[in-house]
Amino acid sequence: MGIFYFYKMNSYEEKILENTISFVKKTLEGAEGGHDWFHIERVYKNSLLISKSESVDAFIVSLGALLHDIADAKFHEGDETVGPTIARKFLFSQNVDSSVIEHVVCIINHISFKSSLDKNSVKFSSPELSVVQDADRLDAIGAIGIARCFNYGGFKNRVLYNPDITPNLNMSKKEYKKSETPTINHFYEKLLLLKDKMNTKTGLRIATERHQFIEQFLDQFYAEWNGEK
Repeated sequence: MGIFYFYKMNSYEEKILENTISFVKKTLEGAEGGHDWFHIERVYKNSLLISKSESVDAFIVSLGALLHDIADAKFHEGDETVGPTIARKFLFSQNVDSSVIEHVVCIINHISFKSSLDKNSVKFSSPELSVVQDADRLDAIGAIGIARCFNYGGFKNRVLYNPDITPNLNMSKKEYKKSETPTINHFYEKLLLLKDKMNTKTGLRIATERHQFIEQFLDQFYAEWNGEK
């Protein structure tokens, strides 16, 4: 399957994960480049890397990482129930234990950045969510994060940058979901905020380096935009 497992699995876990990988690959065929199988693969690998320094159930972490973006709401008219429903149905078809299914569904429901903007939402936390959330956020910063940001901006035909439109740093979840601001604004409205939202020491260490890369990129971007370089 092209995936290297960082922990020793039993035959049951191995079969379930192989089936899950196949399911996700098939489901995300033709997906937007920043939310395709390769995004899932990167989050999965980083989740297992972070797990090595955390006390977590690696099987739940793996399933959460592989299924976290099985149906991103932004590609389903904002419907946040689609992904959890698909994941639950698939895991049920694999005879996964109900407690594991519910844990994975909770990870999917609470992993996104926009969920943190909803002050009235029901909160959920677990070490497994912390790991997968960090891994997902890592893929939104650094070189990969920059590439994904502009890829999605192009997908939505958004302006690269408009000096007259300033970033909104106090958006509600509803405002965030409807935002159509220039791509550069997204750096301030999300990407540059992620480092300080990391849950794990490993996640923070990696995020710090990637955060610095984003700052360097922005310095270069504005210098070129203003004809200084």
